[in-house]
Amino acid sequence: MGIVNVTPDSFSDGGKYYSHTKAVEHSLKLLNDGADIIDIGGESTRPGAEKVSENEEIDRVLSVIQTLKNEKQEVTISIDSTKSKVVEESLKMGANIINDISGGQFDNNMFNVASKYNVPIVIMHIKGEPKNMQQNPHYNNVISEISSYFEKRIENARENNVNKIILDPGIGFGKRVEDNYEILIRLKDFNKFNYPILVGVSKKSFLGKSLNLEVSERENASVISETIACCNGAKIIRTHNVKNAVEIKKIFSNLNRN
Repeated sequence: MGIVNVTPDSFSDGGKYYSHTKAVEHSLKLLNDGADIIDIGGESTRPGAEKVSENEEIDRVLSVIQTLKNEKQEVTISIDSTKSKVVEESLKMGANIINDISGGQFDNNMFNVASKYNVPIVIMHIKGEPKNMQQNPHYNNVISEISSYFEKRIENARENNVNKIILDPGIGFGKRVEDNYEILIRLKDFNKFNYPILVGVSKKSFLGKSLNLEVSERENASVISETIACCNGAKIIRTHNVKNAVEIKKIFSNLNRN
């Protein structure tokens, strides 16, 4: 899953792909690099990020989705949003997957939209919201708390006739450095839910903090962490560097073949 941030303020590449042209060009490059899914977002979810309006978010993402679908009809697009109106307009335009960092918590209509269009939804764990999630987060047992959260959100999804579910433990979203490493180590604990696990570790701050690296210096740490995630059961890797992730995928394919 290749990341396309159509935003001026995302933590890794804020502003770099903010224009329609740059966002489309980058999406096509990620597809050329081997991405299976293009994840398009119009609102930054970095720690401390401010919310944007529905209309602003729609303006940012819809034209990118439309152009991509016109150029590559077979492309699989996930819409990264917590707003059901943004998601529904994106699905109408041709998006195929909902990627909701709130797992349907921030908008009660999200599961209804997922059911209406019969598309997969990524249910991610987050503690708080982007604006405040890194203000002294605390867990007695991070794996247990995420599992309890998944149980409740899955139950709520099923009550709304949503069964195409992908789970994301939310590395970096309201987590301490040690929590993120614990999640990586114990990813297999979430296999009990029998849904695919998505992991996003690419260039995140816990890597920078533990290795004293700036965002631009986190490529090696990202690919190592993504490899660990795959070893421990991740089925989808959300990443800035698709080429690296494709190499991981190919190696795992060869391992499984043998």
